[in-house]
Amino acid sequence: MLTHEQLRQKMLSNPEVKAKFDELKEEFDLFDALLEARVNAGLTQAEVAEIMGTKAPAVARLESGGGNKKHSPSIATLQRYARAVGCHLEIKLVQDRPSP
Repeated sequence: MLTHEQLRQKMLSNPEVKAKFDELKEEFDLFDALLEARVNAGLTQAEVAEIMGTKAPAVARLESGGGNKKHSPSIATLQRYARAVGCHLEIKLVQDRPSP
């Protein structure tokens, strides 16, 4: 049986999969950051949901919604989540590097 990292590397060796993954990288990074912030805060999804005034399945969808445009969170939702895990939301635009 492959480990998660071995499976990830195997899948990303396929150029089509890699292209799609790269296309969604920013979203994956956001959802990884949400999960990391919650874990660092020592909170469960249910505890975050209670602080946010919502239900645990909503937090689960928020943390795992990468790539699904139907569940793109609003800025207000991200702000509430950030406050619930003891953070603040910071959004910035970063200039892309010009292609050589």
